[in-house]
Amino acid sequence: MKTLLKAVLGMLLLAVVLIAGGVVMAWAPDRPVESLKARWAPAPSQFITVQGMQVHLRDEGPKDDPEPIVLLHGTSASLHTWDGWVDALKGQRRVIRLDLPGFGLTGPAPDNDYRLTRYTGFMKDVFDQLGLKQVVLAGNSFGGSVSWMTAQAYPDRVAKLALVDSGGYPYKATSVPIGFKLAAIPALRPIIANVLPRSMIESSVRNVYGDPSKVTPELVERYYELTLREGNRGALRERFKQSPGGENAALIKGVKQPTLILWGSKDGLIPPDNAAHFKQDIAGSQVVVFEGLGHVPQEEDPAQTVAAFKAFLKIQ
Repeated sequence: MKTLLKAVLGMLLLAVVLIAGGVVMAWAPDRPVESLKARWAPAPSQFITVQGMQVHLRDEGPKDDPEPIVLLHGTSASLHTWDGWVDALKGQRRVIRLDLPGFGLTGPAPDNDYRLTRYTGFMKDVFDQLGLKQVVLAGNSFGGSVSWMTAQAYPDRVAKLALVDSGGYPYKATSVPIGFKLAAIPALRPIIANVLPRSMIESSVRNVYGDPSKVTPELVERYYELTLREGNRGALRERFKQSPGGENAALIKGVKQPTLILWGSKDGLIPPDNAAHFKQDIAGSQVVVFEGLGHVPQEEDPAQTVAAFKAFLKIQ
């Protein structure tokens, strides 16, 4: 009996040591935004003050464009997800992209409000501050939700709309990134606040790619470091709680702008059948599905996806 007890105690001790070692190795407290700017906000990045936040954005291409293109990223992403699109567009069109409140270098909202209605008001203020009378608005995932909500709320400010694997309807995910799962569990809040295994970020990014082999160490590093921006992890938890998804679906039929719907056929987070829902509810909209791509097709294959966007806008 004593031998068995010693063995059990030994195993428990080993488990505690391993867990403690894992926590130490994954220890990752928040990082001040100033420590991240040199790497993730070189020129042409700039910061403008909107609703009390220093909003990270990039404004490229001809400034006399009458309908600038504005690009919005998804949950836990940043303006960098549009790098490939911007390279293909900025020679002919003005392209503006930004880190939404709660993400990237913009960081958390001062009032902790992450309802979609707050985001639409934020976008109007961005348009006003930049002097944008009308824009072509494109968004991926959560950024898609912000895009169509803004188009519906301020129809005179949005001339055309592009939705890339967009949120909008209640849906059943077939595959959810582990980072999103953990962020939604209140009991894990104290641990997640200071612990972030890089492997978890890698797993989450690979989860949203149709071809996980395209996920590079550099890509993982970007997602990892920007998640550590002070306040972003807390903002993510609040965003999930305040904007669970699908709560404003009845408003989608109010979108009247010419709309392009782009989707990855291997999107396990927001399944491709959602594209058909958007097409049914937005009169005159058109759908393009990309075989083999996942939830962030604009990042996974920018050349193929931006070609469809350029055709929509009749850009040669």
